[in-house]
Amino acid sequence: MTIGSIGSTSSALVQSLVDMRSQLDNLQTQLGTGKKSTTYAGLGVNAGLVVGLRSQLSAIGGYGDTITNVGTRIDLENGVLQQIDSLGSSVKGAQADPFSIGANGQTTGQVSAGAQLDEALSLLNTQSGDRYLFSGRATDTPATASTDLILNGSGAQAGFKQVMSERNQADLGADGLGRLVIPPTSGSQVSLSEDVAGSPFGFKLAGVSSTLTGATVTGPTGSPAGITVNLASNPKAGDTINFSFNLPDGTSEKLTLTATTASPPAAGQFTIGANATATATNLQSALTMGVGTLAATSLSAASAMAAAHDFFDVDAGQPPMRVNGPPFDTATSLVAGTPANTVTWYTGEMGTGSARDTAVAQVDDTLSVSYGVRANEQGIRSTIENMAVFAATTFSASDPNAAGRYSALNQRLGTALDNPSGQQSIQDIESQLADAQTTMKSASDRQKTKQSTLQDMLDGIEGISQEDVASQILTLQTQLQASLQTTALLSKISLVNYIT
Repeated sequence: MTIGSIGSTSSALVQSLVDMRSQLDNLQTQLGTGKKSTTYAGLGVNAGLVVGLRSQLSAIGGYGDTITNVGTRIDLENGVLQQIDSLGSSVKGAQADPFSIGANGQTTGQVSAGAQLDEALSLLNTQSGDRYLFSGRATDTPATASTDLILNGSGAQAGFKQVMSERNQADLGADGLGRLVIPPTSGSQVSLSEDVAGSPFGFKLAGVSSTLTGATVTGPTGSPAGITVNLASNPKAGDTINFSFNLPDGTSEKLTLTATTASPPAAGQFTIGANATATATNLQSALTMGVGTLAATSLSAASAMAAAHDFFDVDAGQPPMRVNGPPFDTATSLVAGTPANTVTWYTGEMGTGSARDTAVAQVDDTLSVSYGVRANEQGIRSTIENMAVFAATTFSASDPNAAGRYSALNQRLGTALDNPSGQQSIQDIESQLADAQTTMKSASDRQKTKQSTLQDMLDGIEGISQEDVASQILTLQTQLQASLQTTALLSKISLVNYIT
């Protein structure tokens, strides 16, 4: 008869076979995955370290994604800024064209400036995904209104052209003398004065100097400021008197009048009369004509520039400003425009803090970069408003001062588009964004090095040696085969084997 059981020895042998089979399965899994274990429990005391290493690697991956996304946004911002700067340069170059106006009252360069302004405003509404890049924190809002709305307004809302026209009326005054009062002579005395003390409009008397023989010149003095010229005797031919004026855009102009014996006198001259009284009358006439011409040219151009500042220089504490009228030609103050009566060209966030800080990204554990931009920053705004002035101004072929006004306007626009010293430029904004890119590049380089080190540590803990595992599998397979053969032999043993 056969032996039904081999007792504890048989149980131990079976358990050994089960253990070897389990160990073989585990080794085969390691060989297939390249990992010691597919669970943290299988890593033993190193499980906590692996969790920490994976957390750090995950954070580095997140920073890498942020750097990629922010890098794309900054590239777009810099691309827009470069194009706007190029458009501004094109407008500046067009000012060298000859003064030849078409039926629309503009030169070819001015027409082009209108198209370039439209392009610049469209660029400022650039998006990265669903994020407007030039609206500060208002990332879901376009940065600017449309070109047509900005220039022409809508209904009760005044656009830039209307604001500029009202300002021009206020600066030139009803008689076109730039808000200066030049009364008839009193004997041999000639005088001129500002019309209202404290008014922001028109010419402001800055000074007077004279080489007129026998003349006494005083001023500017008083309130409103005034200048007087008393001729005690006739001047000599070639004697001069110079009047200096400050203009609303911060520029200044000088009017020089020269005594002459010619009659009629040329522009910029006055005829020496039979006596001082007659000469004073001629001087007053020449002064009136000279001031009128200067008002129609330089002052009108300066007024357009001042209107651009009134309209475009908006921020959290400064709304668009308008002439407090009607009437406009006698107005004495500016008033803040409201959303109901004046277009606000910049429609993004009106913040008071740094524009760069309106978008901040964490790119390392202790490092962040700022890359926000507002379209109403001085460097951008200045280019936009100068383009708008050139595009919005018109001239009349019948105006004898049209060419002079065009020249005066071009002179101011050229200076403004050259980025005056001390004023933020587009290049300044680009430089700050470039600093953010440099910071991100350095952070990315450090993270790649750190990532490589952490990954090596993680691989050392989780990973296996393919050769060692393969060797263990072969050894275990041999042992398991031998054990199975032994078990098979034992299972065939019976009492008959011992009896016989």
